[in-house]
Amino acid sequence: MTETRAEAFSSGDTGAPDRDVPVPGSGGESAYERIGGAEAVQAAVRLFYERVLADPDLGGYFETVEMAGQRRHLALMLTMLLGGPDTYSGRGLADAHRGLNIPRVHYAKVGGHLLGTLVELDVPPDVVHQVRVLLDQVEPQVVAGRVDPV
Repeated sequence: MTETRAEAFSSGDTGAPDRDVPVPGSGGESAYERIGGAEAVQAAVRLFYERVLADPDLGGYFETVEMAGQRRHLALMLTMLLGGPDTYSGRGLADAHRGLNIPRVHYAKVGGHLLGTLVELDVPPDVVHQVRVLLDQVEPQVVAGRVDPV
């Protein structure tokens, strides 16, 4: 069975065999290449964390996080998920988020910030959709008990 990019990242095994599969209708380029490669990913990561850190519901998760490393990890993860060079060697999503007790509502807000960032940066709609699908696939690895607080 072929592992998806989301499954590979969530397990920490980033050697997914399908990581270089181009997005349909893209002329053979990966989503990573289509959005502008490393420069575009770096811009997205910067803008994304500006949004997340300014969000009063989310900023607290990062109070003790070394943000340069956090940004680097996200850039490597996005690069790999979008079909770029696979150099991510960090923890899988479940391990990285264990103990944070992230409710679904916060996960949704983070996902909204990521998707909003991509739209703001004029990422093609099909690539934004691809990221939305990946976010849905990895949600169980991040959300605590998958239950919203009451």
